[in-house]
Amino acid sequence: MAADTTDATFPRLLRGLAAKHPDQTALQEKRYGIWQPMTWSTYAARVQDFAHGLAALGVERGDIVAVLGDNRPEWLIAELAAQSIGAAVVGIYPTSIGEELLHILTLARVKVVVAEDQEQVDKLLKLRSDADAAAADPTAAGSAAFADMPPLLVETVVFYDPHGLEAYTDASLRDFTTVEALGREWGATHPGWLDEHVARGTTEDIAVICTTSGTTSRPKLAELSHHNLLAMADHLTAIDPISSKDRYVSFLPFAWIGEQMLAVACGLSRGLTLSFPEDSATQKSDMREIGPDVMFSPPRIWEGMLSEVQVRIDEAGWLKRKVFGWGYDIGDKVAGQRVKGRGAGGLTPLYWLADQVALRPVRDQLGLARNQHAYTGGAPLGPDVFRFFHAIGVNLKQIYGQTEICGIAVVHRDDDIAFNTVGTPIAGTEIKIDDNGEILLRSASVFKGYHRNPAATAEAVDPQGWLHTGDAGYLDDKGHLVVIDRQKDVLTTADGTRFSSAFIENKLKFSPYIEEAVTFSADHGMTAIITIDPMTTGSWAEHERLSYTTYTDLAAKTEVQDLVAEEVHRANEDLPESIRVERFVLLHKQFDPDDDEITRTRKVRRNVIQDRYGLIIDALNRGDDRIGITTTVTYQDGTKVDRTIDLRIYDLTSYRVPEGRGRRPVWSGRR
Repeated sequence: MAADTTDATFPRLLRGLAAKHPDQTALQEKRYGIWQPMTWSTYAARVQDFAHGLAALGVERGDIVAVLGDNRPEWLIAELAAQSIGAAVVGIYPTSIGEELLHILTLARVKVVVAEDQEQVDKLLKLRSDADAAAADPTAAGSAAFADMPPLLVETVVFYDPHGLEAYTDASLRDFTTVEALGREWGATHPGWLDEHVARGTTEDIAVICTTSGTTSRPKLAELSHHNLLAMADHLTAIDPISSKDRYVSFLPFAWIGEQMLAVACGLSRGLTLSFPEDSATQKSDMREIGPDVMFSPPRIWEGMLSEVQVRIDEAGWLKRKVFGWGYDIGDKVAGQRVKGRGAGGLTPLYWLADQVALRPVRDQLGLARNQHAYTGGAPLGPDVFRFFHAIGVNLKQIYGQTEICGIAVVHRDDDIAFNTVGTPIAGTEIKIDDNGEILLRSASVFKGYHRNPAATAEAVDPQGWLHTGDAGYLDDKGHLVVIDRQKDVLTTADGTRFSSAFIENKLKFSPYIEEAVTFSADHGMTAIITIDPMTTGSWAEHERLSYTTYTDLAAKTEVQDLVAEEVHRANEDLPESIRVERFVLLHKQFDPDDDEITRTRKVRRNVIQDRYGLIIDALNRGDDRIGITTTVTYQDGTKVDRTIDLRIYDLTSYRVPEGRGRRPVWSGRR
């Protein structure tokens, strides 16, 4: 049964769950191969202790506490503790580097940071040291990053993984458990203080500050209230009911709005049990152990699962390949009927058999055997990938939204799914398409504004409360929203056809060997810069007895380039002739968030790619056969060496699969 969220805040919901289900498992974390449970009562008690500890450290109502690290119970304890005393929390991706940290910490005027481990602590200590050096000598090397930034105010760093930090003597460092102990002492001398602060909290208080994706500029800090997030949770779970019996595996950063909306907002309002994998290496096996009922992941996770299945089917014997192909065909037919509101009909007996022998084992391997609610959002998911999961029996649904509207505004319904749409608006959400084709949204979940940026807020939300998404789209005959692309990325071919770059790129990324693809409209057709998936391509190379050392070496192999050419050629067969990729280049490196080429949520920064690889794009447009580029390689000791790399440009206008290469590299559900 859902909690009453009309006057709720996250801390009050936690207290209610602790009172109602004191001995029920709220969180569980895998350590040393064993799941360690935490009950709702223990969870609430630790939040209370840490809240008192933050107060003892000087955190006050209206302050902002930063949390930097991977998903652990301590992350949520810190978040709920800060909110209990009227402070807000800004999450920072654990992969963030110095300049990104500086931007967030200075903009939010953070004094206390809760960091995971030695790696994160080292980043913060170095940042503070560099800030001090820049203040002492603004002309010194490395001071430029601090030139136009507000002062760094961080006074205390609380770490929750002490390994490697035993010998650190910096006075600003505090162990998480030490702060909890400090809180117990402080609380004993301030009876009733926290109760008063929790009671003072209102639904309109800022609960979480989430960074925007930052695809075109530095990320902005979106302020989200308790009411924003809980209204969204109410409206989503009205469509797909979630209960305290359901389980959720939390492995995506809490800094991402997607994890805040499912794990925190839906978790606290519905009493979900959250499970934290031991580490990234055990994530898959841990998911299989838990068998989550609810799952939400961006497209890169679903694309990775598809690639895993494709490679496994390719490596299986002919009988398993045959059985899976038969089962998939039946599953695909049934899925096509179900998404239109029709059942399996006469295929029911065959589908039961296909599910038992071919489809269920695949779902089990992916950790989705028990899954009831599966969502994807944050970026477009290709229709091919979407259809695949429905064919194997996963009730995957598209979600459309933005950080500024708590991540969800539109979602698919059971038995009303179209693979090229993102569904219909959730309750309480209005949608309209303006004269320029831009998608506008309005609901109780529209954010409070960008932190310390009223001009950007006014640009994003008009006086009537409409959120201007910057996305182009339209409503189809059934009222489903079709998202084309970011308005600035919608292209027009020479014959006047409007199309989405993302649509072509998703077709390319259906191949398990292609990790990323960025397409461009050239004078005589489409071109693309492509990166390979090192895991699946490396596996293929080993199967073909190709030796290689680095990613650059693998990507330079003629056999690998030919493989990618075959994959692009196959994708072209699914595309209208006017938007087929005519030329492409296989890049010598992966796109890297540290190089600003993609965001921390794996969205391509198209403007950065265009600027950085302008010479390659020009060569593609001219129809050159090759392009030489100079790249700087930085070694671990700091040594930098310039290397010139010769890249081959493939022309597919007359490409045919070479004779003797008739073997399909991987199984594909394409028809």
